[in-house]
Amino acid sequence: MRQPRGAPGAERGRAPEFESFVAGAAGRLLHLAALLTGEPPQAAPRALRLLTAALAAAYADWPRLRGEDPYDRARRELVVRYARYAAWRSGRGRGGVLGPLGRQERLVLVLRLYEGAGEEQTAALTGLPPERVRALCARGVAVLRSGARAARQGDLARAAADGRTAR
Repeated sequence: MRQPRGAPGAERGRAPEFESFVAGAAGRLLHLAALLTGEPPQAAPRALRLLTAALAAAYADWPRLRGEDPYDRARRELVVRYARYAAWRSGRGRGGVLGPLGRQERLVLVLRLYEGAGEEQTAALTGLPPERVRALCARGVAVLRSGARAARQGDLARAAADGRTAR
């Protein structure tokens, strides 16, 4: 006879597997969440809440994963929850290197560059067409490059004002 979904025996079976998954993946998922929220990794309360909600959803779905990569499921939950969170939160991130990016640019760049997801996979995770993913990625990289260029010019100007040359 099959046990009900919330039966204690079912909980005992998935808990150790889930705990080992979390032990191996939580650090990387927290870094992903911190990059998305724009918080410093040392103090990231919103990223931690985002990660906790994503892991809770992955735990609830754990028995139904059947061959699906649990990291992909947790990452998908994280991305969907961030997209919902960012939709009602206004515009830009809080700071850091990715601060000048809009929420969609930030999401696409983090998935493409940090997570190494391809265009098609990023499009599937975000629900955007691949052409839009490509455009957001190109625009995000351009914004980051222009910021780096401006910072470099500022360094050169300060060096010139100090009477030395920058290398």
